[in-house]
Amino acid sequence: MEYPSIIHHGGADGVTGSCHRLQISPDHAILIDCGLFQGEDLKGQSSFERHQIEFPVDDVIALVVTHVHIDHIGRLPYLMAAGFKGPILCTPPSARLLPLVIEDALKIGFTRDRRLIERFLDTVEMHLDPSPYGAWKSLLNDERYKVKVRLRNAGHILGSAYVEIDVEDERTSLDNRYVFSGDLGPPDTPLLPDPTPLERADVLVLESTYGDRRHEGRRTRRAQLKEMIYRAQREGGSVVIPAFSIGRTQELLYEIETLVHERLHERKEGEKGERPVIIVDSPLAARFTEVYRDLKPWWDSEAKERLDQGRHPLSFDGLITVDSHDDHLAMVEHLATTNTWAIVISASGMVTGGRVVNYLARLLPDPRHTVLVVGYQAEGTPGRDIQRAKPGSRVRLEGQKVAVNATIKTISGFSAHADQKNLIDFVSQPRTKVDTIRLVHGTYNRQCKLGKVLRTHVANVSLAITTELNRAVSMSKCNT
Repeated sequence: MEYPSIIHHGGADGVTGSCHRLQISPDHAILIDCGLFQGEDLKGQSSFERHQIEFPVDDVIALVVTHVHIDHIGRLPYLMAAGFKGPILCTPPSARLLPLVIEDALKIGFTRDRRLIERFLDTVEMHLDPSPYGAWKSLLNDERYKVKVRLRNAGHILGSAYVEIDVEDERTSLDNRYVFSGDLGPPDTPLLPDPTPLERADVLVLESTYGDRRHEGRRTRRAQLKEMIYRAQREGGSVVIPAFSIGRTQELLYEIETLVHERLHERKEGEKGERPVIIVDSPLAARFTEVYRDLKPWWDSEAKERLDQGRHPLSFDGLITVDSHDDHLAMVEHLATTNTWAIVISASGMVTGGRVVNYLARLLPDPRHTVLVVGYQAEGTPGRDIQRAKPGSRVRLEGQKVAVNATIKTISGFSAHADQKNLIDFVSQPRTKVDTIRLVHGTYNRQCKLGKVLRTHVANVSLAITTELNRAVSMSKCNT
């Protein structure tokens, strides 16, 4: 094996399970993310079987976390059980959010014993090593290698980063920069500053989740959201939005607050200013929203200006949270049997479990209601089945077949992922220099489509896609 080299332990030819290894030498490696697999990426295995750590960890000197979505950090308990004891490098916001995600993962996949969970969380927090955006941190400095890491804003969720790793080899005098994109976000996202421009990369490991398409602009997606909300009012129904607890939920709340504020201020004199009930029915999402409020220093200028105006985009009239399971069941029943005008945001984002399943089981058969799909739905997940469902068909939710009569609408503009244009812009700015791009975190077709477009926009760059064997291969494979 040549050194340094890149090996993928997940997220190479799929969109979940992200875990990339930079093998610097035979006895020094850095992991970038270590996430859970979902949907078809489970490859027919049980969650426990698929998530076992079957790669060496004794040489891993650090885990660098790009952001705290479960498909990027969910294997952390397995990693530590396998013997990893190094630092966990991340941004300060991620350090606040990560324990909440891991706590939830432990409850679902391991134990509900509070004492054991707290003991593990204490261990995790001892290993967390927050590093601010833009600051270089040394990870290795011996007689041969000097390795340092820097986190740059990725604009995906609060605290998200792409990773720059500089490796200097004293024997060969080579000084190469390896960049791992993590999940890049689009510009002009509520609450978040735009991604930091890329300076250079000798090797760039680039996500391709939406490498084959363009998202709607912010104005368009807001108009679509408005239409779906007021359709539900006309029909006497509700809007159910399956959403990830981190990032998507808070972005939706921000945009809903905007629409409600505009409606109240545009009403004619004497006109009743009716509001929908906005329901966040996910204990984890509610906790993340509280932390998001505490992390105002990392918000963008638009959100801070809104606060200065006395508006609170994550805490406003008509917004309620549902905590207990009994209250959750009562709310599901209430919306199924009344004409309440409500917007429900509930996890999980791909409908693989969680409280949103109960809402969908009761409301999907009723044409008064609307289901909004606002995030990527991996192949093999119930969310993808609902997204593709035709009126009158059935989908399977936790073993039960459910009729689909509700309106199903997809608004791709709410994706927290960069689209094809955003990805091209990231690597093709006038001052950006990239030598090699390896495409990951996307299906084979999306990697190929993005690669072909990149060829026409980025001069003198070596391009490769990543196969199911987790090896980079020439773009010529896309033509076979």
